[in-house]
Amino acid sequence: MKALLLSEYKQLDVLDLPQPVPAPGELLIQVAACGICGSDVHGYDGSSGRRIPPIVMGHEAAGIVAATGPGVSAFRMGDRVTFDSTVYCGACPYCLRGEMNLCDRRQVVGVSCGEYRRNGAFAEFVTVPQQIVHRLPASMSFAEAAMLEPVSVALHAVKVSEIRGGETALVIGAGMIGLLTLQAARAAGCSRVLIADVDATRLRLAESLGATETLHLSGPELAREVLSRTGSGVDIALEAVGRDETIQTAIQSVRKGGTVTLIGNITPQVTLPLQVVVSRQLRLQGTAASSGEYPQAIDLISRGVIQVRPLITAVAPLEDGPRWFERLYAHEPNLMKIVLSPQPGLAA
Repeated sequence: MKALLLSEYKQLDVLDLPQPVPAPGELLIQVAACGICGSDVHGYDGSSGRRIPPIVMGHEAAGIVAATGPGVSAFRMGDRVTFDSTVYCGACPYCLRGEMNLCDRRQVVGVSCGEYRRNGAFAEFVTVPQQIVHRLPASMSFAEAAMLEPVSVALHAVKVSEIRGGETALVIGAGMIGLLTLQAARAAGCSRVLIADVDATRLRLAESLGATETLHLSGPELAREVLSRTGSGVDIALEAVGRDETIQTAIQSVRKGGTVTLIGNITPQVTLPLQVVVSRQLRLQGTAASSGEYPQAIDLISRGVIQVRPLITAVAPLEDGPRWFERLYAHEPNLMKIVLSPQPGLAA
């Protein structure tokens, strides 16, 4: 099969690799579309430590069931499907509580680290366990379905924020996850959602996706503006960048007793203003991937409540993968989601 292999850091090669064979309980998926995640770009240069070459990356994917392994009865050849990026055991205490994203034996499709290696979906075929697979409605294109994984991440972030309805929220970062989190917050019932970024183009896109107010600001200036507009601060700050300065700003922008949900994780460590958090009784909430939000994501995209089409910059052949990775790594402005496909006509 044709696959995009990270042969070494900053080197992607389109090669012929052996087609995988589904083990018991697994499906062989013919990949129609696979999105390039920011974590793949960080894996491309080795900065994440979780894409150790050689590895076929890619976990935001959809396609058609090409074969089933022994013991599979819920799916048949030809089914249109997507799959969660998290492979879980189903038996540990976290899985039994429904927190599959915290599974003690958790693996991620398209990741190689010190503990495991699992090839991903930048290839014509990929095998995945049937318990992480979901059927797609006929009305949803494969390119749209490749967005289900990041949408489920945004939905999970909003879920752990415990939105009850009527809140004012601030999203920091208008990248892919930030723009999806904006829409997820509106869908959850937030009456007012502000979003901030240093890129004016992305803020214009945020306006079209339902942002109440956009703020072309950062740092202390952003916190002051948020306090000026809200009086006491927002109820919830959803931080979708993962840098020291943006987390500090999120903490400074919430009201007393408010919630700061941390989604971005670009940097491994940040400085915490402990006295501010303690004295103002703030709740800091981390969020790790998704956990059971795929059916909701499929429903919201199908009904147009969450829009993903405006976020897809291009649907490109798999062979163009190296070029797109180089452009994403160079942080070219105005690039959003790039979807790679072994069969571009099918993906669109």
